[in-house]
Amino acid sequence: MTAKPEHYDVIRKPIITEKATMVSNANAVVFEVAMAANKPQIKEAVEALFNVKVKAVNTSITKGKVKKFRGHTGTRNDVKKAYVTLEAGSAIDVSTGL
Repeated sequence: MTAKPEHYDVIRKPIITEKATMVSNANAVVFEVAMAANKPQIKEAVEALFNVKVKAVNTSITKGKVKKFRGHTGTRNDVKKAYVTLEAGSAIDVSTGL
């Protein structure tokens, strides 16, 4: 399986936070993905880009916060996250990058 350019449009970047690091103990990785991406597209992209077998994909949408900057009110962008659970024996090291 070769990586198509569309796969890079589906997966934007890995999310490296304290919660995402705790999830990695359960053989899972967290990615920021495109808002229009669905679970089969995410699974196909991860398998093609990282050469691993995906067991399950769970997604969540975080609504953007309302923040003030120099007296003006603005809204951060909405973010879609994908929690990708990998099969036993598969691993992705997100700290090294693509």
